[in-house]
Amino acid sequence: MSSSTIWISYDLGVRGDYEGLYVWLDKHRAKECGHNLAHLSYSYSGVLVDALKADLGSSVEMDKRARMYVVFRDEYTKKMKGHFLYGGRRASPWAGTSGQDQEDDDEY
Repeated sequence: MSSSTIWISYDLGVRGDYEGLYVWLDKHRAKECGHNLAHLSYSYSGVLVDALKADLGSSVEMDKRARMYVVFRDEYTKKMKGHFLYGGRRASPWAGTSGQDQEDDDEY
């Protein structure tokens, strides 16, 4: 059994299963970190992202509009990583305002 400190960003949409998510977050003693962001220590077996997605998927109803992103430290490289558990990246409202190209890398 492994344990990792993670941050979860979530956007379940207007009709999303926030009740199911809040129960899951409360069971894991998550701390609120701003609008739709939570921090917690997560215990799991196997691969973190796979275990987390399966755990959340059994507790929270996800529809096609739901987005959930996790940030964690990779246990092997020790680098911070981010991964969409549900949904995907959308164009940011600030894209192109600086005149520079945006990188699409989730390793920090």
